[in-house]
Amino acid sequence: MSELIDNRKHRQEVLKGIIRDIHRGADPDDIKRRFAELLDQVGATEISAIEQALIDEGLPIEEVQQLCDVHVRVFRESLDKQMAAGDVAEPVEAHPVAWFKDENQLIGGLVEGIKEIVTRISELPAGTDITAELGEWRKKHTELGIVDAHYARKENVLFPYLEKNGITGPPSVMWGIHDVLRADLREISQLIIGSEKIANPSLNRAIADKVIPTLNQISEMIYKEENILLPMCMETLTADEWDEVAKQLKDPEMATYKAPATAQDEAGPHQGLVNLDVGALTPEQINLVLTHLPLDVTYVDEKDEVKYFSLGKERIFERTPAVIGRKVHNCHPPTSVHVVEQIVSDFRSGKRDRADFWIQSQGKFILIQYFAVRDREGNYRGVLEVTQDAAWVRSLEGEKRIYDEGK
Repeated sequence: MSELIDNRKHRQEVLKGIIRDIHRGADPDDIKRRFAELLDQVGATEISAIEQALIDEGLPIEEVQQLCDVHVRVFRESLDKQMAAGDVAEPVEAHPVAWFKDENQLIGGLVEGIKEIVTRISELPAGTDITAELGEWRKKHTELGIVDAHYARKENVLFPYLEKNGITGPPSVMWGIHDVLRADLREISQLIIGSEKIANPSLNRAIADKVIPTLNQISEMIYKEENILLPMCMETLTADEWDEVAKQLKDPEMATYKAPATAQDEAGPHQGLVNLDVGALTPEQINLVLTHLPLDVTYVDEKDEVKYFSLGKERIFERTPAVIGRKVHNCHPPTSVHVVEQIVSDFRSGKRDRADFWIQSQGKFILIQYFAVRDREGNYRGVLEVTQDAAWVRSLEGEKRIYDEGK
């Protein structure tokens, strides 16, 4: 057994060296030759372990993210061999992994459909009416919006369980790529909206420089997900964790794959009172109060772990139960982690007690506030995040002193 472990460690060290050489711009053919000499196959978990080790050694996540496509190209032949040989376990019907693959099939079909449309547009003579083609493109591009929700389910459901099992680097790398693709898709939306109704060189350049590369990257993400991420999850997550994942996906097709009820579920609401600074409430009443507030509340404790979030009727930002116990810096994309860490650092040191942000998204004016939580002795006990759509507050004018029924 120790010999197997030593061989794997040696292989990982050599593979890390190969990736470092890729980073330095080594010849790809030479890299592939060295890789072929090293081994016939490398698993998804090993690739992820290598990326994790590089991050742990100080290579910035952004740089690993840039190298990710190169890693996959170098190791692709090995991964394809494993899939063809059936070395990677296939999920049973109704397993969450099967659901992710089904959705990938839908995304892949949309990508190919859009490629066919934009290729047709590019081949038309300048000045040709493309009203019909733009309509087709707009429709399929809107349907491709499923990508955002698909990526969010990976980020909010799958990634937390990998992190609980000590795998943090690869999810961060993949999340960063998700955000790049989201931004690219938004840019393409504006391109479609602002496009002339006739074929023209400017549109052709945009298709070649932005649209096709983005579609190819979405296809590459499907490959990475199905050949690296999902096999790694299959190797890592326990049956109980998969039960929890299935429950959180909230998909009607997952009805046969629900986690069993816990003793707490069967016991019903607790009857004991919780003494507060003023008054006393049952846990059920506390939960009712928090879920009926017209805002979202998330609490992160002094150890930087998410301990609670409210489940109101409409959350501004998606949360799933998998986030409970997750380190707060893992709950954000790599591009904003430094902001989160600075807020927590300033709150912990006592430099600040509050931080406010506001953004406009999907017709909403979103106010995001962070408050330092301290006990009576002034000790830092965590962060409270409060989020709300404040558009209606901004629109208020004058005064309202009369109760109007039905309003």
